[in-house]
Amino acid sequence: MVKSLIARAFWACSRWRLVGGPAPERPSVLIGAPHTSNWDFVLMLAIAWRNRIDVHWLGKKSLFRGWRGPLMRRLGGIPVDRSDPSRVVDEVIARIDAGAVFGLVVTPDGTRGGNDHWKSGFYRIARATGLPVTLGYVDRTTMTTGLGPTFALTGDVHADMQRLRAFYADKAGVRPERRTEPRLREELSALGV
Repeated sequence: MVKSLIARAFWACSRWRLVGGPAPERPSVLIGAPHTSNWDFVLMLAIAWRNRIDVHWLGKKSLFRGWRGPLMRRLGGIPVDRSDPSRVVDEVIARIDAGAVFGLVVTPDGTRGGNDHWKSGFYRIARATGLPVTLGYVDRTTMTTGLGPTFALTGDVHADMQRLRAFYADKAGVRPERRTEPRLREELSALGV
C-alpha cells in the first residue's frame, strides 16, 4: 500500500508518462531496457510499485556495501558478484524452485554503454524456470516508460531476440548514446563475430 502511494505521487509529479500494457498476470522476468542511466532504476521501481508487482532485481554487489545494503535489500535487491554470474542465475532459479513468487527485474545491457551485446542471464533464468519475459522500457524521445508484452521464450535464441529487437527498436533510454542493441553473445558467436 505504501509503495503504491509513493508510486502514485511519483507519477503525478514526474515529467515522464507511464504508458503501455498491464502488469503480467503471473511472475515473470521483467526486462528493464534500454538501461542507459541509473534513473532507469527509479522508473522501473515506480512502474512495478504502481502496478503492485512484487519485484526483486539484480544489482552489482558494490551497491549493497555499508548503509546501502539493508536499504537495497528492502527494495528487493539481490547482489550480483559479476566474477561469478552463473552463481546468481543458480540462486534465482533455486528461489523460484523453492516456491518464492516474485517478478524479477533484469537490466541485461548495463548503464555504461560500449557493449556489443546484452548479458544472457535473463534468458537462462527464464528458460530454466519456465517464467515468461515482460518487456519493460524507458524511451526518452517520447518521455514514456511502461510495460510491453509478456511472452514465453521458445529456446530459439535468434528468433526470441528478433522479437526483443523489434520491440526495443524505437526505445532510446534515458541516455540514448549508451544504448546497446538487444543481441546476445550466443548470437554473435553463431554469426562468427
